[in-house]
Amino acid sequence: MKPSHFLMAFLLGLSACKREAPPHEEEHAHEQETGKHAHGEDEDETVVHIDPEMLRDLRVTTAPVQQRPGGEGVTALGELGVNEDAYAEVATPIPARVLALRATPGQQVKKGQPLVELQSPELGKARAALQSAQARAHAARQAAERKRTLGDERIVAQKDVQAAEAEAATAEAELTAARSELQALGVDAQEAAGARGTAGFTLRSPVDGTVIERHAVMGQMAEPSQSLFHVGDLSRLWLTVHAFERDAVRIQPGALARITFAAIPGKDFTAKVGFVGQRVDPASRTIPVRLELDNPDGVLRPGMSASAFIPLGEKGATVTTVPAAALQRLENGWYAFLPKKEEGIFERRQVGRGRTLGGDVEVLSGLAPGEQVVVDGAFLLRAEVEKSRGGGERHEH
Repeated sequence: MKPSHFLMAFLLGLSACKREAPPHEEEHAHEQETGKHAHGEDEDETVVHIDPEMLRDLRVTTAPVQQRPGGEGVTALGELGVNEDAYAEVATPIPARVLALRATPGQQVKKGQPLVELQSPELGKARAALQSAQARAHAARQAAERKRTLGDERIVAQKDVQAAEAEAATAEAELTAARSELQALGVDAQEAAGARGTAGFTLRSPVDGTVIERHAVMGQMAEPSQSLFHVGDLSRLWLTVHAFERDAVRIQPGALARITFAAIPGKDFTAKVGFVGQRVDPASRTIPVRLELDNPDGVLRPGMSASAFIPLGEKGATVTTVPAAALQRLENGWYAFLPKKEEGIFERRQVGRGRTLGGDVEVLSGLAPGEQVVVDGAFLLRAEVEKSRGGGERHEH
């Protein structure tokens, strides 16, 4: 081979070696960049960033992770009612006309406080009869006393004394009958002795509490069958739910139940089982269960619909729960979002999801009681995570 040909072959080989080296180096560099990118994704997986302007448009609410009695339980629906041990429906004992109203709905009243003033012709007649009987009885007693004095002095015959005493006894019997007739009208002794007029009387509250309803109207003619006022103590209410017989027989009086109201989302109440019914409804095969709960703030009102989770059997261990909306499903499991101190930053934490307990779900792992989790807005945070993941994949391609 000629020297010129040998030199040309050597240069071509060197050039080929240089062309093969860069693809290997680029591949190695790409692997390093990919590794760094993947590492960056791992670090960002637990943090969700939301722009402050977007955050203001989102309705984000939080709730604490709760710990409550665990074990087996049953969920039952019911309606909130008054505490019947401190409740009264006030009606007139006799037909009467409404003269004046002394209490308004929502007013706090004490036992014995006037509610309404009424007027009844029937009461007027009974009072007049009582007054006449009282006058006759008084006169007969005085006459009998005079006859006894004259009889002792032998001024009158003994038979006249006996006749006067018999007349006094008759008058006393008539007085007793008049009092009984007045009492039968349902008006108490104080009202019977009132001096406002022979036909007027006042209905008073029989309990301490709140005027829940008022049906009395000025000038109307009220009947005994018509309730004019509903008065009750609303600081403690009764919730009646209906549990299937197989569950009701395992409910223990005194057990603590968790109550949720559709009208008050995100807030739980605690109630105590006060009574388990003694009879099964033949149509629904359920037994009524009475739950008693405190209402110190007055936020609860009779008639509200509620859901109660009642433990069954003996007391057992506790379970950790969050509202169902707080857990969001992503491709590799269930997650909760926890707000950080910095505005617009949330931690995304994977949790173990357990049973559905009414409007809540059991958390098996990943959260501790007392931690705050996002409830309203968790779905939008999940959508933001999925959006960012989709954007990352498109960027790589």
